[in-house]
Amino acid sequence: MFTVKVNNQVLKFDDKVTLKDLAESLGEKCYVAKVNNRLRELGYYINYDCEVEFLDLTSYDASKVYETSMRYLIIMALKRINPEYKVKFTQSISRSTAIEITGGDVVVDEDFIERLKAEIDDLVAKDLPITRKRMSKEDALKLYEKEGYLDKIEVLKYRQEDYVNAYICEDYVNYMFGYMVPSTGHLKDYKLKLYYPYILLQLPRAEENGKVPEFEDSPSFGRMQKEAREWSELINCDTIANLNKQVEKNGGYELVNMCETKHNNMLADLGLRIKNDIENIRLIAIAGPSSSGKTTFSNRLRIELMTRGIKPVKISMDDYYLDRDKAPKDEFGEPDLEHVEALDIELFNRDLLALIRGEEVQLPKFDFKLGKRVPGKKVKIPKGTIVIIEGIHALNEQLTSSIPKHQKFKIYISPTFQINIDNHNPISATDIRMLRRIVRDWQFRKTTPTDTLAMWPSVRRGEFRWIYPFQEQADYIFNTELTYELSVMKKHALPILEAIDRNNEYFIQANRLVKFLKYFKDIDDSLVPCNSLLREFIGDSCFLEIH
Repeated sequence: MFTVKVNNQVLKFDDKVTLKDLAESLGEKCYVAKVNNRLRELGYYINYDCEVEFLDLTSYDASKVYETSMRYLIIMALKRINPEYKVKFTQSISRSTAIEITGGDVVVDEDFIERLKAEIDDLVAKDLPITRKRMSKEDALKLYEKEGYLDKIEVLKYRQEDYVNAYICEDYVNYMFGYMVPSTGHLKDYKLKLYYPYILLQLPRAEENGKVPEFEDSPSFGRMQKEAREWSELINCDTIANLNKQVEKNGGYELVNMCETKHNNMLADLGLRIKNDIENIRLIAIAGPSSSGKTTFSNRLRIELMTRGIKPVKISMDDYYLDRDKAPKDEFGEPDLEHVEALDIELFNRDLLALIRGEEVQLPKFDFKLGKRVPGKKVKIPKGTIVIIEGIHALNEQLTSSIPKHQKFKIYISPTFQINIDNHNPISATDIRMLRRIVRDWQFRKTTPTDTLAMWPSVRRGEFRWIYPFQEQADYIFNTELTYELSVMKKHALPILEAIDRNNEYFIQANRLVKFLKYFKDIDDSLVPCNSLLREFIGDSCFLEIH
């Protein structure tokens, strides 16, 4: 006999039971479960004393399982329509996934989407079981050769394990680098939208309480994603296997230099645009989500402008925080430092306008240990000097209302990657930002990876509330991705992630990051320039004030 604790209930069993059967007996709507804090698929048997937590789509882990399973189902549906179709998934706007379909003389239009949706819905209605089967790498190679999955054959060369966990549904077999739901009947909630030449897949999101978010078009951000996709294909780094081949040729020095030159060229383009409108611009505002590289970017932009005879001054928005006891409270009653009203907006506008008029201003300095502002340095700049501000609220008009719109140049920055494990499995740009922050916080702030992972949901909530709604107001969008960066960050991230105990509540998230990092070939840190944006996270930046 063994006991299972679920939702404060203690159940006793004489024989093994699957999580799926247990969930059904308790009326739990779930997609995956934690057993003693280990993520388990619903087909998993338990026959030992344990504590079980069933996860619905309000859970980030469950939503990832749902998304992985849905990609599998779409490939299966397309194969039923026409076996000659080739499918590639990439990241797209409005938290969606772009589906690119080629081969078989496909014409992607509304009629095609209706046919695809009918095939998906038929598979869902049949509630077909999806089962896991371990197969050797040799058998996986034979399967991929038969299916024409050349991209999967290439990435398999970098898999350290000598086996693959394939998933089978009827006669369809594939490996999606993640856990799956137990049957097709679990995948009822989705939306397909024509976004030529792609089909956009929208799925339930944890941050939306398990609902599919409303579609919001983002033309500027969409262009950045398109350019990122074209860049990854241009340098032949659209998959891990292709990137690794670049590293194997010469240690990666050509790849590093290409990526850094791309940043240099973008900065030159941006500098020229600002120079051409210098008579009007008085304020440059830079915003982006966490770990986008705002500090390094603003420093490099300042130097770029100096080469054009423009000498901007940087002002730190962090120094305008209200005293901690005056900050607005979050839902837990704690100071919400990401809220725009956590800043002294009135003082910030007054000082900003005075500086631009050429007046002397005593800037505040926020003492984070004391939790309040103290007097800072006195500053006076020549009239007409451009002021640079950077922070999560920099694009919000509320923050800079004293400055006319035509005198502001707004820049949105974010790392937008278009690199896949293989054609069926894209790597999330959010995961890469999270890795950047984990590495930086451990190295320079002595914050453990688990503490960073614990803060991440709050960080994401702040991004959706205070950053993404303003991205389309930007005059310029700068992609801060460096295609080679995971080959460098790997050696910094793996030791601290692998040190997380299996019983830790953040082990699941850490282990997921570890799994795809292991596929990357290493690039030596010495190849990364001292002014690279990546140095903000791995160290040895020439911009000394970063840390």
